Amino acid sequence: MHRQCSWLMAIVASAAALLFLPVSRTEAAQCQSPGGFNAFIAQFKAEAARKGISPRALAALDGLSVDNEVLRLDRNQSHFRVSFEEFARKRVTAGRISKAKSMLRKYANLFDSIERNYGVPGPIIVAIWAMETDFGGYLGNKSSVRSLATLAYDCRRTQMFQNELLAALQIIDRGDMTNAQMRGAWAGELGQTQFLASNYIRFAVDYDGNGRRDLIRSVPDVLASTANYLRAYGWRRGQPWTEGTANFRVIGSWNKSTNYQRAIALFATRVTEN
Repeated sequence: MHRQCSWLMAIVASAAALLFLPVSRTEAAQCQSPGGFNAFIAQFKAEAARKGISPRALAALDGLSVDNEVLRLDRNQSHFRVSFEEFARKRVTAGRISKAKSMLRKYANLFDSIERNYGVPGPIIVAIWAMETDFGGYLGNKSSVRSLATLAYDCRRTQMFQNELLAALQIIDRGDMTNAQMRGAWAGELGQTQFLASNYIRFAVDYDGNGRRDLIRSVPDVLASTANYLRAYGWRRGQPWTEGTANFRVIGSWNKSTNYQRAIALFATRVTEN
C-alpha cells in the first residue's frame, strides 16, 4: 500500500508530539527567499549549526535541489475526501488480514514482550504496520532530507518542516541512520510504520539491543517504537480500542483522519477473529 494518509498523519503527530520531550527548534529561515533554494539552505545550515548539528550531519544538505514531485503531491490531497466504506474496502482486505495473522504468529514472542513492556496489544500494532507500509513492503524511496528541505523551503508549513529537517539531521548525528539510509515517503516519513523525524527522535527505541534505533530494517525496533508512541499518548493497557473508548482516542493521536482511526480499529478487531 502506498502512503494514502502519510502527510496528514505527519502533521498531526508532529504538532501533538511537541507535548513530549521537545526537539530543539530552529529560528525560521526565510522560506522562498529572494536568493532561492540555495540561499534558504545556507541560512538553515547556519541556524542548525548554532543548534549543535555537526558538520558531518550538515553535509547531508549539500547539493540538494527542490523536489517538484514532492510539492505536487503535497498539493494533491483529494483522496482524503472519501467515505469510510470506500477507504476501508481498499485497506482492510482479506489478504492483509490473513498476512497480519501470520505476522502475529511469526513474531508472537516479540509481540508478547512488547505488550508486557508497553501495554499495547499486537492486533493494534500489526494493523498500523499493515496499513502504513504493508508490513514494510513499501517504505518509499525518496531522500528524506531532500523531501523535508523541499517542504521547509515551501512557505505553506515552513516552520513545521524546518523542525522536521532539523530532527532528521539529529538522527544522522546520533548515529541511528546515515543520510543515504534515510529514504522514505514523499513527506519525509521514515520506517515501516512511517515516523516523522521528530517522532523518531522522541519515540524510537532500540529494542533489538544493537545500539541503534532502526525503524527501517529492525522489526523489533519498529514494533516497539510504535507501541512506545501509543503508550506516550495514553494507551490504556487491557482496555478496548473500539469507537468511543479512550484507546480509540489514542489512535487519533496517530492520525486525525476519522476514516483512518476507524480502519485501524476495524483491522485490529478482524485480526482477533477466527
